Amino acid sequence: MKTADFDYFLPEELIAQDPGLKRDESRLLVLRRDGSGMEHRKFNNIVEYLAPGDVLVINDTRVIPARLFARKAPTGAEIEVLLLRQLSPHSWETLVRPGKRVRPGTRLIFSQGLLEADVADVTDAGGRILDFKYQGDFNEVIEKIGRMPLPPYIKNYPADPGRYQTVYAREPGSVAAPTAGLHFTPELLERIKGKGVNIVSVLLHVGLGTFRPVTAENVEEHLMHREYYEITPRAAEIINGARAGAGRVIAVGTTSTRCLESSAEQDGKVRPGTGWTDIFIYPGYKFKVIDGLITNFHLPCSTLLMLVSAFAGRERVLDAYRTAVDRRYRFFSFGDAMLLI
Repeated sequence: MKTADFDYFLPEELIAQDPGLKRDESRLLVLRRDGSGMEHRKFNNIVEYLAPGDVLVINDTRVIPARLFARKAPTGAEIEVLLLRQLSPHSWETLVRPGKRVRPGTRLIFSQGLLEADVADVTDAGGRILDFKYQGDFNEVIEKIGRMPLPPYIKNYPADPGRYQTVYAREPGSVAAPTAGLHFTPELLERIKGKGVNIVSVLLHVGLGTFRPVTAENVEEHLMHREYYEITPRAAEIINGARAGAGRVIAVGTTSTRCLESSAEQDGKVRPGTGWTDIFIYPGYKFKVIDGLITNFHLPCSTLLMLVSAFAGRERVLDAYRTAVDRRYRFFSFGDAMLLI
């Protein structure tokens, strides 16, 4: 299977640079997996497609302000640091720019000493392992001095960085938002609950690998990044209960999907617990858990587009993308949404 099979034409002006005025008034393309067509709605119409007994699975990870700016000691040279993955209470895997200036043993000073770090090692991928030194709580420190690590296709920092956070974000740890969830409001979630739909939270901390392009010519040769996930016993019980009855499991986003599919037995039963997943879902994969998927429009040739294609069929999905381009939908993180059922 060729990576180029997942390419499509996208005019640059359709890449959303800002969030819409209201989260739940973005557009929604509803794609039927049985080939019966598609519909064009508003996101808050999604309630009409859910039924009593269904389970809506959300990812309640919270994006951390992982983009930090330091000065190299003793020269004062400016260094940009992007937190990728926590390895221990004080140690993180990071990307640094310019990397050539940052060798093991280098000391970095952030915000006039509010945070410091020593470079401990260089990763195989060219990143740096930093050992941080600080007073108090690390998350509170980076909330003061860090910035949201927006995707590279977003050129302007948003006026309200909170719009790159879901309304139900809880556990800090992601360096990118689970963007399908950005469309929900508290009021819409209450309407969904009022219809008899269970809303269940799982956790998957989104890594930078989400935005790394697939450089392999053949899809099967691509190496996925690892991401940490958690599923509570209560969440597993509700999801498994729906699957045992007449309810459907609707995943909000590719991150929730990867979390569920990583934890599933062959019979589709979800196991509670924690772990790291590098699951790579592309056409040919047999889904074990989910019956529906809410997702944004993804980059050409991306692993996320491959996952969506595995769920609804490559030709059907690419046809929907062509329709979305023709109808001037907004694409990527701050863009519009799809419901695949």
